Amino acid sequence: MSIEATDIRGLSSPLSASRWLGTATLVAAGALQTLTFSPFELWWLGPVSILLILLVTVPLGSDRLFAAGWFTGLGLFGSGASWVYISISQYGNTSIPVSVLLTVIFVAGLALFHALAFWFWGKLAKNSPIRRLILFPAIWILGDWLRGWLLTGFPWLYLGTAHTDGPLAGLAPLTGVHGVTFWITVTSVALYAAWWLIKHLRHMAAAIVFVVAVTPWLIGPSLNRVEWTQVSTEPTSFVAMQGNIPQQIKWNPDFLKDQIVTYLGMTEEHWNADLILWPETAIPIPQDQAGKIIDHIDQKLGGKSTLITGIPWYGFSDRIEDFTFHNSIMAIGNGEGIYHKQKLVPFGEYVPLQGLLRGLIGFFDLPMSSFSRGPEYQGPLQANGMSIMPFICYEVAYPDFVAFNSRGADLLLTISNDGWFGNSIGPLQHLQLARMRALETGRYMLRGTNNGVTAIIDNRGRITETIPQFERATLNGEVFTAKGSTPYMQTGSWPVLTLALILVVFVRERVIPPSSATGS
Repeated sequence: MSIEATDIRGLSSPLSASRWLGTATLVAAGALQTLTFSPFELWWLGPVSILLILLVTVPLGSDRLFAAGWFTGLGLFGSGASWVYISISQYGNTSIPVSVLLTVIFVAGLALFHALAFWFWGKLAKNSPIRRLILFPAIWILGDWLRGWLLTGFPWLYLGTAHTDGPLAGLAPLTGVHGVTFWITVTSVALYAAWWLIKHLRHMAAAIVFVVAVTPWLIGPSLNRVEWTQVSTEPTSFVAMQGNIPQQIKWNPDFLKDQIVTYLGMTEEHWNADLILWPETAIPIPQDQAGKIIDHIDQKLGGKSTLITGIPWYGFSDRIEDFTFHNSIMAIGNGEGIYHKQKLVPFGEYVPLQGLLRGLIGFFDLPMSSFSRGPEYQGPLQANGMSIMPFICYEVAYPDFVAFNSRGADLLLTISNDGWFGNSIGPLQHLQLARMRALETGRYMLRGTNNGVTAIIDNRGRITETIPQFERATLNGEVFTAKGSTPYMQTGSWPVLTLALILVVFVRERVIPPSSATGS
């Protein structure tokens, strides 16, 4: 019989036949994806989630796919990103009802990316099961990319990130996180297609498709042993201070001096380390007012060591032709350089439409929410003869941004203050993002935070040293520089995005007429 002639209605399953059961399945499938990430790390649930989504959506009419995508997104972001409630409620001086409402709006808004992707999927594939299956991985990847780019982006909860410890980790230096996600979706599509072919007694074709499904899972572990970069055998001594400063007093003028004294005291026995790291805004005073503190640190270092710290920067910006604040990081001692954060967090570091929103509720008036974006193409910091590319907080979530800026760097470094997210899964997801960036670039990633997770991550994305969350503690360890580039650093995500666009262009209904996909 003609496979193409099989109407999507002929693929109905109990999950798609019942509207309520289908909706519940989609929400659950989205939530299953959260379990693939830290701290749960059940990476094998990724293809299970996509397979459940396909069982519900492939037989649906195109008019129902927008809602299907939205419910999938609600499950994912409602379970995986609702930690923003802590920032809004506990630290945003916002009432519980308003905090709940803003969190719901945030989750529902993010879910629209899945809704639009599924709607576009239906428009392109119409009622053709073959086209729906071929196009699904492409649509999913393009939806992820759009979410990470539009309106500064939210590049969080990409399925591929779960494979920092999974069998597809070896693909990351080749394709980046989007390529890993692509193969997860291809696997689920292939399993679905194999089931479909078996139903039509196409056993040989089903076997071939099944081989496609398992191939990347067999290749990935062997690729993980490939040395894409040349890691030095000479260690660099490293120490990072985790001050565990309560978020409630972070910007209180009465406690600014105490915070600096805390970090100086923690560093007292470690001034001889090659590299010392303080977290984001560890010096909570703009650099133009912190000259005495910086000079004191420089004197303590004695010209032999380098301390890198987060610090607000205030001054005249040629780019915006005005005086402004930047969220910055600077090298002191045997090094030089200052880096201004480029990827700012909406409402946390700047307020969109602030002329309308400032003053409405406390959340729109958070301390230090008037930063300006730093200029593009900033060079690395220099420390003890090493080139170190820094990323501040949210920036480490952007795969292509990190890959591009890491070219030529010996080490990667990220600082953060995840105190905004309390005892939630948010900081642990953030740590996993840093691990994926280290894996993609084949470089050590040094992570310094206010209250955790402070860690040393090696060139394969593995944590070599860490200290507990929510404790005032010091991390000691050794790190190693790296030369060369991974394939992903050279190409970014463009190969997988181009493949997705090619599929969209050549597999849509107008290009492949129904008569061309017939078979016995």
